[in-house]
Amino acid sequence: MATHEDGVSPTQTVVPPGEAIENPRRRDYLTYAAVSVAAVGGGVVVLPLVNSMNPSADVLAQSTTELDVSAIEPGQAIKASFRKQPLFVRNLTPAEIAAADAVPVSSLRDPQTLEQRTKEGKTNWLITLGVCTHLGCVPLGAGEGENRGPFGGYFCPCHGSAYDTAGRIRQGPAPKNLEVPEYAFTSDTVVVVG
Repeated sequence: MATHEDGVSPTQTVVPPGEAIENPRRRDYLTYAAVSVAAVGGGVVVLPLVNSMNPSADVLAQSTTELDVSAIEPGQAIKASFRKQPLFVRNLTPAEIAAADAVPVSSLRDPQTLEQRTKEGKTNWLITLGVCTHLGCVPLGAGEGENRGPFGGYFCPCHGSAYDTAGRIRQGPAPKNLEVPEYAFTSDTVVVVG
């Protein structure tokens, strides 16, 4: 390493007597402070963004729907609302149950038995979302006098999808059966969906 005549290397700084040496780590402190401010600023920006993805209070209030099904006669269906979507609740007759059970599951586009779509011991209660699985239209068949289609279940007039008494797709462009949401009977006449 080369040195000057006075014995000081070229990379060392010579401070005249009486002058203070500036803190050599000052740049490090400034770097740490800048990174800390940037991290806090990033957190302030990201936290509200992430928090905005949480469900709102009105959605949380509608996360479950409780229905009294005691007034629904066999063969009758009602329309309700679950998370701002239509909900179909149908009390199947023994003939509708027999018609659903008579269909070979292997012949279905989305193979499911009626027992898989209902609760054990409550196979007469079919609860599905009232949204066609093709493009999201609301099928007919839950209201009094509405067209139930060729299979006696639901019929979507938008593009002709037809569902049977178990809410299974039988004809038309819909790829899947009507969705069965999570639900539980809290008594013989009260069901909680969600």
